[in-house]
Amino acid sequence: MIRVLRGWFHRYFSDPQAVILAALLLIGFAVVLNLGTILAPVLASIVVAYLLEGLVRPLQSIRLPRMVAVLLVFMLFMMSLFFLLFGLLPLFSRQLSQLAQQVPDMITRGQQILLLLPEKYPDIVSPNQVKMVMDTMRTSLGDLGQGVLSLSLASIQGLILVLLYFFLVPFLVFFFLKDKALILGYVAGLLPKERGLAAKVWEEMNEQIGNYVRGKLLEILVVWSATYTAFAALDLNYAPLLSFLVGLSAIIPYVGAIVVTVPVVFIGYFQWGLGSDFLWVMVVYSIIQVIDGNIIVPLMFSEAVNLHPVAIMIAVLFFGGVWGFWGIFFAIPLATLVQVVITFWPRTPIILEHHA
Repeated sequence: MIRVLRGWFHRYFSDPQAVILAALLLIGFAVVLNLGTILAPVLASIVVAYLLEGLVRPLQSIRLPRMVAVLLVFMLFMMSLFFLLFGLLPLFSRQLSQLAQQVPDMITRGQQILLLLPEKYPDIVSPNQVKMVMDTMRTSLGDLGQGVLSLSLASIQGLILVLLYFFLVPFLVFFFLKDKALILGYVAGLLPKERGLAAKVWEEMNEQIGNYVRGKLLEILVVWSATYTAFAALDLNYAPLLSFLVGLSAIIPYVGAIVVTVPVVFIGYFQWGLGSDFLWVMVVYSIIQVIDGNIIVPLMFSEAVNLHPVAIMIAVLFFGGVWGFWGIFFAIPLATLVQVVITFWPRTPIILEHHA
């Protein structure tokens, strides 16, 4: 057994550059895992600066000085941030309050429908089954009420965090963009000189991660805009809120589209019943999902590394559990990183011993 382990270790860790790459990956993982909450504004600023760099480079390519390009992109970022905080968030808050007021009526109508099921379909649905469903609904609503109460009690702390992010993140983003070369040079000076393998992996991943994240943001905006236009044209209640949720569902592959379908179906059904308006909403919503999955995603991510759906689901569960929202958002790039590391990892050939 010791001989097997020694042989495995010699094959995968005999190259010093492999050891350095493994150490860098472990240090990065440990920092995010243990200090992720404390360093959350810094990590968020790095992500935003990385995204905005994709807008700075084209401006530099038309011979604009980097400082001018950074200022223009940063102004666009601040305008978008103000629109989100003072335009969209109050609208979503009002719609959530209105929806919360209508939830009791929806529950009452849902219970009435459930009570009629044993009469219409006695061979399929029994009164005991209906009772079990209603008991489960009451329990879930009680838990939801406690969650809302806890959320309201934590609202002051949440407001403080929002204010912290609002002032600190833009400040850090600006200096990450402005002093990019200086910061990268300083970090490179702290790394070992024998980092050729790590640099090779980073070069392979840099373009893929950038293209993926920017493409994902563009996908969210396209799906959000198309869904809002369709829902508003069909006069669906809570169209801004529902379309925003549909756009965000693009972050979570496969599962997001399934989860967000539930509120769309429920709100449409309780607004119109099983009428033609409800069917039109479902048809249009299905068309948007099909276009997103079969046209938008392949077009935007055609150069992405092909990952098996099982690998994507495991990545979403693992990285989402470790890093929350950002782990879910970067699940596919991180899974691609794992694949690239495995591909480029040096392996010492196994020398078979011949005995006379």
